[in-house]
Amino acid sequence: MNEIVLHFWNLVPVTLVQGLLYSFIALGVMIPFRLLSFPDLTSEGSFPLGGCLCAVLLIAGVHPVLATLAGMAGGMVAGAATAFIHLRFRINTLLSGILVMTILFSINLRILGKANVALLSNESILSIISDELVTNVVYQLVAVALLVAVVGAWMYWFLNTESGLSLRAVGVNQALTPSLRINPWVWIITGLALANGCSALAGAVVVQLQGFADVQMGFGVLITGLAAVIIGETIIGRETIVRQIAAPVLGSVIYYQLISLGLAIGLKPADLKLATGVFVLLTLALPALRKDAQPEVMRG
Repeated sequence: MNEIVLHFWNLVPVTLVQGLLYSFIALGVMIPFRLLSFPDLTSEGSFPLGGCLCAVLLIAGVHPVLATLAGMAGGMVAGAATAFIHLRFRINTLLSGILVMTILFSINLRILGKANVALLSNESILSIISDELVTNVVYQLVAVALLVAVVGAWMYWFLNTESGLSLRAVGVNQALTPSLRINPWVWIITGLALANGCSALAGAVVVQLQGFADVQMGFGVLITGLAAVIIGETIIGRETIVRQIAAPVLGSVIYYQLISLGLAIGLKPADLKLATGVFVLLTLALPALRKDAQPEVMRG
C-alpha cells in the first residue's frame, strides 16, 4: 500500500502540469458543445496541427512566441473550416468535424514532413523565459497555471461582452437570433475558431514541453477532453460562466490524477483509453440508469 501511495505521489507534479495543459482541449470541447450546442470533433486534428506547425517553425528558427501563436492560428482556421462546411453545405456537425479531422491528418504529415521530429536542441517558449522551466516541474506547473489563468480570465471577459452574449444567444436559440440582428454564421465560425485555437495552443505548448512533435499526438485527446468536462461539471456544475470555464480545468486536473492513480495501482498504459471510455459512458448513462431504477409509483 505504501508503495502505491509513493508511486502516486511521485506522479502528481507531472500529471498536474499535464492536467492544466490538456485543460485547453477540455475548453475546446466545452465551447462548441455547451455554448453553441455544436458537437465538434475537430480538436483531435487541431491539437496536433498546432504542435506540428509550432515544431516546424521552431526548427526553421522562428521565435518560440511567434511559432506558438502560429500554431494557435492554424487551429483557429481548422475550427472555422468545420463551421463553414456545416453552414455552407448543411452537413451534420459531427460529420463536418470528422471530415476536417481526417483531412488534417494528411496536412499535419505534410507540414511535419515525417511521422515525428525531435526538438531537443531547439529554443522553446520555456527556455526563453528561464532555463529552469525546461527541467524544473514545479516552475513548469506555475507557468502553465498562469497561462490557464490568463486564458480563463480573457474568456470570462469575452463571454460577458456584447460579442460573447451574441455567441451564447446563438447556442441557446439559433433560429431566433436573426430577429435580434445576430448573424449565426459569424458566431458559430467564431466559436469554433476559438475552441480549436485553444486545442492548438495546447498542442504547441506540449511539443515544446516534451521536446518532440508527432502527427498522431492527437489520438484520443477528444475523449480526454470530454471526460474532463463531464468530471468538472459533475463536481461544480455549469450554472454560471465562471463554472462553465472552471469545470473543464478542474475536470482535466482531476482526470490526470485518476490516471496517476490507475498507473500507481498497476493499470497498464494500453488500458487507460479503455478505462476512460468506460468511465465517460457510465457518467453519461447514469441519469438514464437512475430513472430506470425508480419504482413505477415514483415515476407517476
